[in-house]
Amino acid sequence: MYEEPSPYSSQVPTTEMNIWAIISLVSGILGWLGVFGLGGIVEVLTGHVAKSQIRNSGGHMTGDGLATAGLVLGYLNLAFTLLALCLGILAITGVISGAVICPFIFGNPQ
Repeated sequence: MYEEPSPYSSQVPTTEMNIWAIISLVSGILGWLGVFGLGGIVEVLTGHVAKSQIRNSGGHMTGDGLATAGLVLGYLNLAFTLLALCLGILAITGVISGAVICPFIFGNPQ
């Protein structure tokens, strides 16, 4: 015979939001507001910690989407930071080499 479960006897699974996922997303947003490079490192590290904890929690933690968003923002932040550094180095070396090759452009010809 089928017995209907009582609403008072069933245990409701409790879930909690992973704090590292929240930190990853918040630092991801702040990283784009002026803390390039360092913000990207924080985003990536906290995002991976959050994903690992959520995966190992057995369904008791949520925030996988927040951690994923933080990881995407973090990797994009790092990629653009590295690109900007490379372009800056190329620009500086180009100006220096231009001054050496063509001194009459940057000063008095000898």
